[in-house]
Amino acid sequence: MSISRAKNYYLGQNGSNRMNCAQAVICAFKENFNLKDELIELFRAYGGGNAPDGLCGAFFAAKYILENNKSDDYIELEKFFIEHAGSLKCRDIKGLRKLSCVGCVEKSAEFLGKLG
Repeated sequence: MSISRAKNYYLGQNGSNRMNCAQAVICAFKENFNLKDELIELFRAYGGGNAPDGLCGAFFAAKYILENNKSDDYIELEKFFIEHAGSLKCRDIKGLRKLSCVGCVEKSAEFLGKLG
């Protein structure tokens, strides 16, 4: 369910406002992980390859959620994401063409969905 919610936020479908990849992941999991609404606006800056160190925004949002919920699962998230996307960096992911932006949102949501 959270995968389709994240995808809907990213694509602006089914009555959802369109968001960037990082915002879509934050918004889809705000109830599951007790995230504040202010984070959605804050993560507007992290889409399109603008997350710190050029990280994928969807990955960055998922990692943020895990780290701020005192979860050590972010190491597993990194492995999972690299397996599917080929990299953690937006530019590299786009160049490899293993996973689209919406695919990155879906994979981040898939991983988080297993936890919460």
